[in-house]
Amino acid sequence: MSTATDFKDYYPILGVSKTATPEEIKRAYRKLARKYHPDLNPGDKDAETKFKELNEANEVLSDPEKRQKYDRFGQHWNHPGYTEAPPPSSTNVGTADFDQYGDFDSFINDLLGRSRRKTSTGGFDDFSGGFRSQAPAPDTEAAIALTFSEAFHGVQKRLQLDDETINVRIPAGAKPGSRIRLKGKGRPSPFSQQRGDLYLTTEVLTHPFYRFEGDNLVCDIPIRPDEAVLGAEINVPTPDGSVTMKVPKGVRSGQSLRLRGKGWTLPKGGRGDLFAKLQIVTPQDLSAIEQEYYEKIQANTSFNPRTQLEEIKL
Repeated sequence: MSTATDFKDYYPILGVSKTATPEEIKRAYRKLARKYHPDLNPGDKDAETKFKELNEANEVLSDPEKRQKYDRFGQHWNHPGYTEAPPPSSTNVGTADFDQYGDFDSFINDLLGRSRRKTSTGGFDDFSGGFRSQAPAPDTEAAIALTFSEAFHGVQKRLQLDDETINVRIPAGAKPGSRIRLKGKGRPSPFSQQRGDLYLTTEVLTHPFYRFEGDNLVCDIPIRPDEAVLGAEINVPTPDGSVTMKVPKGVRSGQSLRLRGKGWTLPKGGRGDLFAKLQIVTPQDLSAIEQEYYEKIQANTSFNPRTQLEEIKL
């Protein structure tokens, strides 16, 4: 027990207030005892010290009589000269319900999910099952880079994880940030040697033509000014090959046209849509006849796209 020279405040050790109920104390102790138990922190002296402090604090605060003395006399609560019974407390300290456990070891074993086998002599031998064998194996995270084609069609890949080569099947339709779970392919647990799962996060390399915008596949399609004004039928590349797309009259630069079912492979089957974003491109080198007709259009047009700008002012 603590003396005047090494007094410890048990309430902060358990992380509870002085008005904490027995149930709150029990919950706090269970949570921290599991966190700092030596089985979970092998070789960690700080955790071992913390675990001992938790046990000491719980031993006092979970016992109504000891807690009353501690609340009244503080660091001198267990001094032989301080045996006066404390006055009645307004706080109902109650009792911590550990009656179901025969001793403290039994409580810890239950806390950590361990059991003990009874021997023929009436005693107990080593833990059966044990916490170490029941501790969950750690999962492993890794990233895998795919080309657009590999992600679209699916692919078989070989990964090197530590000293082991793992064959991985990437299903069609993987996108940037997709997670693929490989059960039992993670690193082994240091306790049980059971293996956790391997989670692969896909990275899709940049494509010179296609890109993702949310769940959609998008591409930029350049068109001439006359095609934008008069409309046209143009060829557009898709993951399945070139298709003909109709450009309606009077489209504007930046407008998107949807090609249904020509987009990305969906994980559950089927296809998404491809959005062709139109970009009006002006010619740089005009022939003599092109120059003549553009000048005629300019001289005879009544269209002014800046009419609304005339009303703008501060």
